[in-house]
Amino acid sequence: MALKLLRTIRLDPSDGFVYSHAAEPGEWAVTGTFRFFAADVESLSGKERQAFRAGFMGVESFGWSTLVIVTEATAEEVAAATERLAEQLVARCGAPGMAVARAAAEEEIAFAQSL
Repeated sequence: MALKLLRTIRLDPSDGFVYSHAAEPGEWAVTGTFRFFAADVESLSGKERQAFRAGFMGVESFGWSTLVIVTEATAEEVAAATERLAEQLVARCGAPGMAVARAAAEEEIAFAQSL
């Protein structure tokens, strides 16, 4: 069975202007909406609103990309993206530990694969 995953792409430099932090081209990506869990969505504006409405989050940089492609990924690549996202959830989002972060990362990766 072929596995699919989202990968960021950049056709021009606009992501650097649109988002406060742009993802690098070629990163594995997820929707990243979990980053707005505690936000009042109605009060989001500017770059933050754009990220919420139209961005995909790069797993490595935690930056945003407007465009992604669906591409084939090996089981090892999916596992590595999941592990990296879990590490980011601990380091950047305050997840209480790797076990909890890994479960959340698995859900995010699975959702990205379903798109």
